[in-house]
Amino acid sequence: MQPRLTDPAALARNRQRARPDALFLFEAARDDLQDRLTLVNRSFTAPAVVTGQPQIWDNALPGATIVADCETLALAPQAHDLVLHSHALHWAEDPVGQLIQCRRALRPDGFFLASLFGGRTLQELRASLASAEAEVTGGLSPRVAPMAEIRDMGGLLQRAGFALPVADAFTLTVTYASALHLMRDLRAMGEGNALDARLRRPTRRAVLLRAAEIYAETHADAEGRIPASFEILVLTGWAPDESQPQPLRPGSAKARLADALATRETKLID
Repeated sequence: MQPRLTDPAALARNRQRARPDALFLFEAARDDLQDRLTLVNRSFTAPAVVTGQPQIWDNALPGATIVADCETLALAPQAHDLVLHSHALHWAEDPVGQLIQCRRALRPDGFFLASLFGGRTLQELRASLASAEAEVTGGLSPRVAPMAEIRDMGGLLQRAGFALPVADAFTLTVTYASALHLMRDLRAMGEGNALDARLRRPTRRAVLLRAAEIYAETHADAEGRIPASFEILVLTGWAPDESQPQPLRPGSAKARLADALATRETKLID
């Protein structure tokens, strides 16, 4: 049997423990999705939101169907003209499967928009924990979920059958008094370690204290506060439709780029 990435029971337990006042990163990602929707020249009448934090979407998108980010999404085929996948794909066992289900839930020319944590998220914490654990215990254990790189996400959208796929990213930096305060905040927002291969016993106190020391030594600012980077990836795509722009066949151009740029064309040597 192939090993699982995520322990569903641990993820559900972590999310149940989340405090409403600690969900500021998810709220920022939600606000970004809403801002992007205002740039789309389209009125949506049947939206759906896939999320692991349904509370942040209360009254945020009136009339939207809210569904959990389970392996099998509770979305009917071609029932929606808009599907948002709100900051949950980084925990998905099968992210391509999630994208395919979202695409199938869209009507032709329906719009898909998603956000998730990217590969540079918590890079400072990951490095500090790895150094501390190797120093104190002589080994390493899985602590932070592997997250996607932006260069891979456009390809995943294409594999899922989306037209006009786009992936972009931005980074939010939050400062904390110490790495221990950061780890406490991650637990409060429901983003604690839910990896299936995680240690099933509490981390040694010496590891955590040494990680906090390394973090401060490496990254603290003049006031002693440490930064935590959260990379947010944003994915957009459309359900295929004949009305959408189609690429021309290679070699079918009727004008030369050199003419348009008013420059000389330099032919390549075979």
